[in-house]
Amino acid sequence: MIIGSYGPAITMAVGVMMPALAIGLIGSKAMDSIARQPEASSKIQTNMILSIVFAEGLGILTFVMALLQLSKA
Repeated sequence: MIIGSYGPAITMAVGVMMPALAIGLIGSKAMDSIARQPEASSKIQTNMILSIVFAEGLGILTFVMALLQLSKA
């Protein structure tokens, strides 16, 4: 079944692109916020790192899902 082998590849492609886009946007907005309010940089950095960790966790979850799809194919 040739179509079934593309499922994990598509899952990983989308699962890597979206968290990467989210991490880029999080970093961009955090730097904009720090530029506007330098005195709040420690709070902004803490929230930025936490948000990046959650976004990266979604990327890891899609990797696990792709591995599960491969094991069923």
